[in-house]
Amino acid sequence: MTKVFGQCVVAGLLCSALSACQWVDSARIKQVEYTESPSSNALIYCSGTHNCEFERLGNIFIVDERTHRVNPEAINKGLVRLQAKTLNQPNALYLSAPAKQQELVIRFYPISPDRAETLHVIHAFKAKQTYTFKMYRDRTRQHVSLLNASAPDPLCVDLQQEQKTIRRFCRPYDPQTGLGEFVEQKI
Repeated sequence: MTKVFGQCVVAGLLCSALSACQWVDSARIKQVEYTESPSSNALIYCSGTHNCEFERLGNIFIVDERTHRVNPEAINKGLVRLQAKTLNQPNALYLSAPAKQQELVIRFYPISPDRAETLHVIHAFKAKQTYTFKMYRDRTRQHVSLLNASAPDPLCVDLQQEQKTIRRFCRPYDPQTGLGEFVEQKI
């Protein structure tokens, strides 16, 4: 009984420490937001799933895959912004990125918080523009066989600049091999 109680106390302390860390991260992000001017940067959002996280922009890691904590270097460089009250809320972060061609890695969690779909994109982001990576299931395909009809609809991610879709990436389901890779589609 005392062993179980001890484990509960340790788990409780760990949870409170993690929430305290997230509160500190939220406060640091807000402090950077008010001291830096992102007027020449591109603003990058993600949406469409229960949660999404920016893993990396160029060589700078943003959110750790295991701990889901924001990297202090990303905060110090002013890359991350908070669009929610706390980091515990879904899709709480967005990026204020320098306007140039960059590689961006995003993790989407369409089904559960423990199963991520990762998208790698190289894009030339423009200053003073808003970009949104929006994940969805493409339900418009025609089912020609029973095997194809039983497969899940492909996952797609649209890259929107302001309100216009400029790029689309889809991950088709292959019944023989399972999910494939995200492939850019023609718009």
